[in-house]
Amino acid sequence: MKLEDYILKFMSLCITRRATDLYILPKLEEYQVMYKKFNRCHLIEEVPQDVGEQLIAFFKFKADMALSEKRRPQTGAYFWHLKNQEAHLRLSTVGDFLLRESMVIRFIYPIADEQIQHLDPKQWQQLIQLTHKRGLLLFSGPMGSGKTTSIYQLAHYLAQQRVVMTIEDPVEIFEKDFLQLQVNTRAQMTYEQLLKVGLRHRPDVFIIGEIRDAYTAQVAVKAALSGHLVLSTVHAQNVYGVLKRLKQFDVDDEMLQQALCGIAYQRLIPLENHGVAALFDILQGTALRQAFQALPTKQMTHTWGDHLAKEYQECRISEKTLAEYQEG
Repeated sequence: MKLEDYILKFMSLCITRRATDLYILPKLEEYQVMYKKFNRCHLIEEVPQDVGEQLIAFFKFKADMALSEKRRPQTGAYFWHLKNQEAHLRLSTVGDFLLRESMVIRFIYPIADEQIQHLDPKQWQQLIQLTHKRGLLLFSGPMGSGKTTSIYQLAHYLAQQRVVMTIEDPVEIFEKDFLQLQVNTRAQMTYEQLLKVGLRHRPDVFIIGEIRDAYTAQVAVKAALSGHLVLSTVHAQNVYGVLKRLKQFDVDDEMLQQALCGIAYQRLIPLENHGVAALFDILQGTALRQAFQALPTKQMTHTWGDHLAKEYQECRISEKTLAEYQEG
């Protein structure tokens, strides 16, 4: 098989299956080519070492990366466009201790192509209603749970009449109607600096990829209090964990209560028809105010378990899935 055939095969497969990543990894005398979807890796093919090296060299050339550098980490990016297939590719390479190079390619699709099925459509309407209130709306959940896609879909719904700006590290989804800023420490474009610039641009909707420190948390709260709708993510294992995490950032408690309009913990639940659908655990209104006063010891709200039980009774999820996701 020619190199061009390998490239077309792997790229077409990844884009058709909406893979998030393509791995080209050295294994003994071969290279292993895998794709990742929903946080699970799937082997495509094992190719000879020379083919693996040629594949990496091809993608590095397209992304304007140094072909002679095979030891130090490199990053690059370019658009893949062939017929009706399109994706923005973000590439990363590094050499191992045997000087064998590996590559990971991240696929970034237009938001119009990134649609998530919802286990309970009423929950999505509930989130849309929260965006009309302005303020700070936070999402949490493990990697690959669709948090960023949900945030973008909400913002896309609002973008027809509002200015949307994102600050991410790195950009995960391409949206032509958003002003998307990406952290680049080498160019002195840090989260802190981009947040300052972003506020001067006076967007209506402000997407912050992740609240990861006290400064970002304080800016997000101030932006929400000044009339922006701020959408962001926080690393936590449930909605109550988000509140604990925010309190660790030493944000003024009263300001936080005024700014925060809702929290949504998200998972992609495997279905019996082999698909997946998003389930949310949403904290808002009276329940959110009560949680501020005294954090419950339980992991999830009662509605989370109710939704799972209902889906199991209707045979949409298995008993194994019911037990696995009971605690979030």
